[in-house]
Amino acid sequence: MNKRSREAIHYRIQPHDLALHLFDITLTVAAPAADGQVLSLPAWIPGSYMIREFARNIVQIRAESLGKKVRLKKLDKHSWCAAPCAGPLVLRYQVYAWDLSVRAAHLDQTHGFFNGSSVFLQVQGQEDLPHVVDIAAPAGDAYANWRVATALPELKARRYGFGSYVAENYDELIDHPVEMGEFELMHFRAHGVPHDMVISGRVPNLDKARLCADLTKICEAQIAFFEPATKKAPMPRYVFMTLAVGDGYGGLEHRASTALICARADLPVKGQPEMSEGYRGFLGLCSHEYFHTWNVKRIKPAVFAPYVLSQESHTPLLWLFEGFTSYYDDLVLLRSGVIDEEAYLKLIAKTINGVLRGSGRFKQSVADSSFDAWTKYYRQDENAPNAVVSYYTKGSLVALLLDLTIRKETKGRKSLDDVMRALWRRYGRDFYSSAAKSGRGVTDAEVEALFDEVTGLRLKPQFDRAVRGTQDLPLEDLLADFSVSLHNKRKDSKLALGVRTSRDGNDCKIASVYEGGVAHQAGLSAGDVLVALDGLRVTASNLDTLLKRYRAGDAIAVLAFRRDELMAFTVVAKPDVAPQYVLEAQAKPVAAVRLRAAWLRKR
Repeated sequence: MNKRSREAIHYRIQPHDLALHLFDITLTVAAPAADGQVLSLPAWIPGSYMIREFARNIVQIRAESLGKKVRLKKLDKHSWCAAPCAGPLVLRYQVYAWDLSVRAAHLDQTHGFFNGSSVFLQVQGQEDLPHVVDIAAPAGDAYANWRVATALPELKARRYGFGSYVAENYDELIDHPVEMGEFELMHFRAHGVPHDMVISGRVPNLDKARLCADLTKICEAQIAFFEPATKKAPMPRYVFMTLAVGDGYGGLEHRASTALICARADLPVKGQPEMSEGYRGFLGLCSHEYFHTWNVKRIKPAVFAPYVLSQESHTPLLWLFEGFTSYYDDLVLLRSGVIDEEAYLKLIAKTINGVLRGSGRFKQSVADSSFDAWTKYYRQDENAPNAVVSYYTKGSLVALLLDLTIRKETKGRKSLDDVMRALWRRYGRDFYSSAAKSGRGVTDAEVEALFDEVTGLRLKPQFDRAVRGTQDLPLEDLLADFSVSLHNKRKDSKLALGVRTSRDGNDCKIASVYEGGVAHQAGLSAGDVLVALDGLRVTASNLDTLLKRYRAGDAIAVLAFRRDELMAFTVVAKPDVAPQYVLEAQAKPVAAVRLRAAWLRKR
């Protein structure tokens, strides 16, 4: 065994200037490459498919060895090469952390958060060595009560304390985000595995008991879903890291944890037992990111095994990894008993209405949406509703279509559940095992073949239409086979301009113009600020009220600013054509009700 194989890559990270949002990082490479060590920072973070160029946040960087300066040469926008040196190579650099999201790093006097992909330089050629990170507390008595939350294994640290943590390799290191500060800490077990919920941010009267009870049901349902016989979780411990803010929503999955942002109003309140829409949404977010523990963190597209973090990695399969996860996140809420059947059917209806609202669904398949996530879905502009379809929402409807089709055609003997478990056994269960060394991802051809193999059906027509096609999905007849009616309750009396608006101070600004709507036909555009309808001022809050005074066919004189020019338009009032589908469970026929019960598996 040579020296390099015995030495770990070593990092030290410490909040330096919290008001300037700077982390200090020291990287020590015990045995740098003899011809010069190349180092780089990832350009993107797995789970968020957009080039983010994290290296732009490195404020300053220098290298030394045995007390002497080592020359660093910039190779490209995120890579450096250190000149050859005899002794250990030490890099010292600062990272600016002011991205209040789950994707990068954030630091101020209230808390610190980072993903490894934003702060830890990759030592090229030594990624498979153990990686040790010392997480140091900020200096000063004001931070004496700060703690650390991460799922990284402790090396020389008490759990939730500052100190040394260790990862088997670089990939594992950057798959464990870190939260630090003063936070609420809750514990529960799911099929024997310790789970923690960390909440940073002020949340008065948080109902911690209810939150833990609901999460226990959700996590246990998902563990049992993938491993019904053993109920064995794929990780020894799991951490939910949540930042509660005034208004926010988002999550990013990791192999043994998730980083979440939510509105504090969405968290449960002591003495208020009702299920609010916000709390249901938060539980759905937790369920979604937890399901990713299996579906994308271990069952992966082939191009993600391994990740190439210096450039885009295109796959046509995000409809499976994000869309199917979006299908099961809410279904698990029902199956675990957290919500009831009526609430679940409302969630499906909301998804259907959202997908049918945009004409982009006629122009882009979910396979193409997946492949173009880097340039279209994650870089949406004002025309996105007319050009893009979401592989999340339509992908979840594809999952619904395939699940119901399989159940119907096999008379309930098989389902999408069986396909997901087969994917898990074949591609996911041993992905990180020491015996497997490095797991293998799945291709789109293998996915489709596995569907046929598991179900005994020939599902190519469904894949052609639902995955590769742009037609609307035939859900109405399928749902009827499960004794669920789907019908549009849109009333023709409500008028709309066919736009999506946003608030800009007290102004009403057009964010998007829907193709074929009356605003489009009149010539209004995204970015226009509505000023008046027939001489009456439009504000950020009164547009719907003003429209109620008109009838279909009325001509409305509209004034709007485009940039700094006042423009006049004539809009002919028409009924709002946005879909408003509802799903309702029926009591008959009995056979269909039985199929529905097996699908929903209510407790």
